[in-house]
Amino acid sequence: MSSRSAILQLTLARLRLFYREPAALFWTFGFPVILSIVLGVAFRNRPPEPVFVAVETAPSGPLAVRAARARALLDGDRDVVVKGLPPDEAAAALRTGKVTLVVVPEADGFSYRFDPTRPESRLARAVTDDALQRGEGRRDAFPTTSRMVTEPGSRYIDFLVPGLVGLGLMSSGLWGIGFAFVEMRVKKLLKRLMATPMRRADLLLSFLFVRALLLLIEVPPLLVFARVAFDVRITGSVLGVGLAVLVGGLTFAAVGLLVASRAETTQTVSGLINLVSFPMFLCSGVFFSASRFPDAMQPLIRALPLTALNDALRAIMIEGASLSAVAAKLAIVAAWGLGAFALAVRVFKWR
Repeated sequence: MSSRSAILQLTLARLRLFYREPAALFWTFGFPVILSIVLGVAFRNRPPEPVFVAVETAPSGPLAVRAARARALLDGDRDVVVKGLPPDEAAAALRTGKVTLVVVPEADGFSYRFDPTRPESRLARAVTDDALQRGEGRRDAFPTTSRMVTEPGSRYIDFLVPGLVGLGLMSSGLWGIGFAFVEMRVKKLLKRLMATPMRRADLLLSFLFVRALLLLIEVPPLLVFARVAFDVRITGSVLGVGLAVLVGGLTFAAVGLLVASRAETTQTVSGLINLVSFPMFLCSGVFFSASRFPDAMQPLIRALPLTALNDALRAIMIEGASLSAVAAKLAIVAAWGLGAFALAVRVFKWR
């Protein structure tokens, strides 16, 4: 039997095995869609939320009058939800996050207590101070007009969907390939194949070919669903997205083969897959931008294959970048794939 025929038969066998595994079907096709529904609903476009403010109350005297004045002014602002609390309860509410700002009445004005490391507290301080200053008679030096603008690609769901595509490619490649490979070793299937004239490279290539075929029916449903349900558009080239998906899918499949090349039990490969995937899940910008991490970590984070893939997908889908603009990022992803496959062929053992 020729090498080409052997790879074809192995590829067809892997496809049949895949479609007989309900769990594999769910994690490949169902889970990314469910995750996008949940996160899309949670972070859908909606009016700005009000800030939650507490005003310290006093039993009597001038401070009690000042507190009542502050509550009256803030009650008239639709951007503020205010309640009066004794000092100890106000401090507890701030500490536990029930309010983001505490207004403290003073003889000649007000002071604010808030955590400057929390962006919502800084926002609450600005909104509350503006409401109180206007209520006390402040006049602006010139009139202003606000126009609310929502640009395509600026919503969280627009940022999220490319990250979910990248996460799905990583998860399917590592778990779908690595776990299945070790199961074949545990069930002694690889030992039987060892008796044939098959080359190890042919066996590993068949897994990659199956992965490439599955990409054609794995990623489009998620993108179509995101378009229909949340109006997430592909600003750039659909071909560019397809190429990025292909490179990413094959790369993580190759990494999955490398992880499973010597693992003898499903427990071992599960630990190895978690060891490989968790840093990328956390640091590669799936749910939030990787730029949030310290500058010293950025070279390492940018070198991770999932980071480069997510950056390339977002550049094409959101910014309309061309393939040449993301070529360097895709080259990083491809380098990981080629290196992982070459090493997997070298260290692979049949049993």
